[in-house]
Amino acid sequence: MKAIIVEDSRLARLELKKLLESFDWIDIVAESGDPDQAIQLINQLKPELIFLDIQMPGKNGFELLDELSDPPIVIFTTAFDEYALRSFEYDALDYLLKPIDPDRLEKALTKASQLINNSNAESDVSVALDATSSVFIKEGEDCWMVELQKIIYFESIGNYCRVYFDKQQPLIHKSLNQLEKRLPLDLFFRVNRQQMINLKFIQDVVPWFSGNLKLILKNGTEIEVSRRHASRFKNMLSL
Repeated sequence: MKAIIVEDSRLARLELKKLLESFDWIDIVAESGDPDQAIQLINQLKPELIFLDIQMPGKNGFELLDELSDPPIVIFTTAFDEYALRSFEYDALDYLLKPIDPDRLEKALTKASQLINNSNAESDVSVALDATSSVFIKEGEDCWMVELQKIIYFESIGNYCRVYFDKQQPLIHKSLNQLEKRLPLDLFFRVNRQQMINLKFIQDVVPWFSGNLKLILKNGTEIEVSRRHASRFKNMLSL
């Protein structure tokens, strides 16, 4: 697993690398104490995982993530516990306090490995869909042929997804990551770790806590856009 350490303290980087020596399947491909340089390294090297400090000169860890169009898995490493709640608004896998406990690190890396293995196993060679496509959906004995543009949103439930259209909510054996690879990005947008919505069903956008957004869909459903995805959402849809 390719990983990058983003940490402005050289001593902290050395300590983390020492801990990671026990995990021979972790390949530290780069390290940086400069957030702007780290962004370039992440975009260039495409790591699967980053260990990210929060308080850094020039740009904090959250601001760094805001500038990444396709962030890898994130494990925050910080000496401050007050950012824990905010970190999960960025879909962080884990939040490790310094000095890092080896057992907590092992658990975080195990989660990262499982997440990546599941994603690789779900690699789908099926053709991409477009806004005019219709899809076959089956749950138990019930079947539907649904126009993609009539699907309101998808919601992740473990390795399954619930599909919302008309008054139906079937559960299909597909992960949201699998579906995201096939769905047209000009029609569907990933708003958080659990949900992907049809942009045509947005009725209203409401500012929410901590820089987040809340979307009101035409069927009355309220869905929160995570902070990281809110930045992408505004950039994509703004004039």
